[in-house]
Amino acid sequence: MNNINTKQQIEELEIARKNTNNKKEDIRLKAVILRLKGLKLREISEKLDVTIRAISKWIKKYEESSIQGLMNKKRVGNRRNMTFEEEEEFLKQFEEKAEKGQIVTAKEIEKAYIEKVGHSIGGSQIYYVLKRHGFRKIMPRSRHPKKASKEVIEDSKN
Repeated sequence: MNNINTKQQIEELEIARKNTNNKKEDIRLKAVILRLKGLKLREISEKLDVTIRAISKWIKKYEESSIQGLMNKKRVGNRRNMTFEEEEEFLKQFEEKAEKGQIVTAKEIEKAYIEKVGHSIGGSQIYYVLKRHGFRKIMPRSRHPKKASKEVIEDSKN
């Protein structure tokens, strides 16, 4: 590698390190800087407490797509499986069931949702869907709130 070019690359990477507040990005940038300074992969691995394989991947990404290859990708767009209207239509069956007095659980809704979309979903995704549509947790009471304590009931029997 050209010595002048390497110095310029290191300067660019140092500037990127100063501008990031993401620890993972910082470690990736630091690893590439150390490599450009001539350290071996094993030395970088020991210094940063990262596997040699990961460092190799970062260096390859840097060579392919410069600094942008080391930065976290911003996730954009709607990650939902259905539109709001489709979700609304899907949830109507459970709303009707609940209005009839039957118990509806999130697990049951999740199972039907997975069937509908055709793939697994994240652990809390179904709760986001329910929240989006104004569902709330309502449970039958285990006992009446004004029920007397056991001692009062026993005393009244005597």
